[in-house]
Amino acid sequence: MKSVEQSSLLQELTSLKNVQLNLSVPRLVERILDRNEGTLMETGAIQAATGKYTGRSPKDRFVVRDETCENLIDWGSVNQEIDEASFDNLYEKVVNYLKEQNELFHFNGFAGADKKYRLPIQVINEYAWHNLFARQMFITPTEDELQSHNPEFTVVSAPSYKADPAVDGTNSEAFVLISFKKRIILIGGTEYAGEIKKSIFSVMNYLLPQREVLSMHCSANVGQEGDVALFFGLSGTGKTTLSADPYRKLIGDDEHGWSPNGVFNIEGGCYAKCINLSQEKEPQIYNAIRFGSVLENVIFDEDTRNPDYDDTSLTENTRAAYPIENIDNIVTPSVAGHPNTIIFLTADASGTLPPISKLTKEQAMYHFLSGYTSKLAGTERGVTEPQATFSACFGSPFLPLAPSTYAKMLGEKIDQFNSNVFLVNTGWTGGSYGIGNRMKLSYTRAMIHAALEGELNTVETTKDDIFGLEAPMHVPGVPDDVLVPKNTWEDKEAYDTEAKKLAVKFHENFKKFTKADKEISQAGPLYKA
Repeated sequence: MKSVEQSSLLQELTSLKNVQLNLSVPRLVERILDRNEGTLMETGAIQAATGKYTGRSPKDRFVVRDETCENLIDWGSVNQEIDEASFDNLYEKVVNYLKEQNELFHFNGFAGADKKYRLPIQVINEYAWHNLFARQMFITPTEDELQSHNPEFTVVSAPSYKADPAVDGTNSEAFVLISFKKRIILIGGTEYAGEIKKSIFSVMNYLLPQREVLSMHCSANVGQEGDVALFFGLSGTGKTTLSADPYRKLIGDDEHGWSPNGVFNIEGGCYAKCINLSQEKEPQIYNAIRFGSVLENVIFDEDTRNPDYDDTSLTENTRAAYPIENIDNIVTPSVAGHPNTIIFLTADASGTLPPISKLTKEQAMYHFLSGYTSKLAGTERGVTEPQATFSACFGSPFLPLAPSTYAKMLGEKIDQFNSNVFLVNTGWTGGSYGIGNRMKLSYTRAMIHAALEGELNTVETTKDDIFGLEAPMHVPGVPDDVLVPKNTWEDKEAYDTEAKKLAVKFHENFKKFTKADKEISQAGPLYKA
């Protein structure tokens, strides 16, 4: 892919004397503290608050419609279109605003650990803590790589600049605009740093499939025998937690590509949820939060500067951003072979899906396209309790292309490499949200361990008569009753009612996949209203 010449406005912006280029982590921490952007924690991490935007704002995300992408983008509620003139006008306003600032922060890096497929990027920030976030999230070049670094995509982030919807064509003061023609991402009006990370992921989801690489919203790790596992799931389902396994090496916690050569991490860092984080339950993540890490919206003791991960008074979507090197057990570089096991994670708030079930090829394609989970509080604005949602490919908010593009590629790779696929419910058991309890992490870990070790390939199973899923009857370390969700409910009729409601939701959602093969369409729940 050839580098695209940046606009004169961008060249003018990056050449300003007030631009701090590729500052080291210690120097960025100094600037953050001097500018009163954050607070230094006892752990050495920087804590910053993001104001009223404590999660992504999907209704404020737009893609510029132009001749280069209009026939490729899956236009609609996810990929809202904005015209070139509106982008250009707002872009000029933001650049002029940034030129007036006393100081800007510029990072050069990469997205993609596989050098054959990586994307050189640059990130220009109004805030020093956002630049530290970008440095920890993306891949930092070596000194030699910096000398020849030629950015092919640019993020311009100005949180303090607020759009005027009536004039600028946005939906609110906040905006995340992607121009594939100009290769620029424009962010403003929101201080939530996750927009920087996810906008580059959206770009990779556009570029990689065009190079025969499946881009995936998943974590990944590798066992001692070189066996690779993928963990698909939306925010809050356990991707980061479950892939941080002391017995397996971490490839990455959130975004990957699956090329003809194998799996590679798109990022250079981890972005873990901090709610109820403890050293006992998640030691690798807990111990990774040290100097240079960024804590978003985490409450802390004003005197000791100790973070309180149980306090959700700002948001339940508290986050920690840290370089992947802070995890002891990692693959370096973040590349590995082809996946032996694929895990689909869902946090089912209805409490009716089995905690683990082995999927046929057709069921795997059905559930990948469905992407069911319960959207957890805090990950998006306005979400205060779990809501049933279907997000195609477990990452619909970040997919510029039609879901069928990614699903077709996954199906071909499952066939080619004979990968085993499991659906794992990390949500509720013993009742729905508000009645039952969240599945114990120790149970989930035991089930996934059994799946990865091949112990579930030959065990006795029982077929769920509503969802048609095959659940194992015995898993070491897990009570047998837990494996069959109906057994955990006191009110069996209530279970049937809730399970049938969810089955109907699956069928209603899948109606939009009109071009799916008949075998895949029929691989969903057995119950039909």
